[in-house]
Amino acid sequence: MLESVEGIVIGETPYGDTSKIINVLTKEHGIIGVICKGAMSIKSTLRSVTMKLSYGIFHLYYKKGKLSTLVSVDIINEFKNIRGDILRISYASYITDLVNQVLKQTNEESIYNDYINALLKIEEGLNPMVITNILEVKLLASLGVGLNLTSCISCGNAKEIVTLSSERGGLICKNCYRGERIIPLSIIKTLNMYYLVDIKSISKLSLKEDIIKEINRFLTNYYDDYTGLYLKSKDFLKTIEKL
Repeated sequence: MLESVEGIVIGETPYGDTSKIINVLTKEHGIIGVICKGAMSIKSTLRSVTMKLSYGIFHLYYKKGKLSTLVSVDIINEFKNIRGDILRISYASYITDLVNQVLKQTNEESIYNDYINALLKIEEGLNPMVITNILEVKLLASLGVGLNLTSCISCGNAKEIVTLSSERGGLICKNCYRGERIIPLSIIKTLNMYYLVDIKSISKLSLKEDIIKEINRFLTNYYDDYTGLYLKSKDFLKTIEKL
């Protein structure tokens, strides 16, 4: 039976001479495999709407646990600004790969919503590093390594917090401090805001550049130390960020 689902292409693989199989992250069914017959052909109407990051309403013959068959796609957003900018597309590729890995652990609908809203904000022109970091903070709990930003990681003391350590995995109070690098409390407060904010509601960002970079550094180290994820798109993003 023909079904219409909202989704976004997060991966594509050639199939035969003219067809391909796409992985579509859908709001209704999570990640599904979809065969797109003839989509590799230059004249195919499916060619442009089945590329990675194609976001729209997918009309398909859905088969649970099997390959579905695509009929057509009504594009919601073409992400022209993302596709036309090397920095934006690098961030978009990274968060796409990250979400793909997270969904192997859990299939919460909030992940889909946060991911789509993050892409939309990057498309609108908001700072892609900040939007990416906000999404990273929100995804930590789904990876089982959520940040405790309310009390000391060692003793549970909620007072006299002096720093935040990626190596030790959280806040450190005065009594448990062992010479770790001091991170200003303003960074901790901003990180907490990242966790609480609704990405969809963000209309502008007014953060100092040093705070943005410090949070990005912390989250990069935290992900490296605690998630066990290795993404090539992250390595490429690190290179782009240095340019």
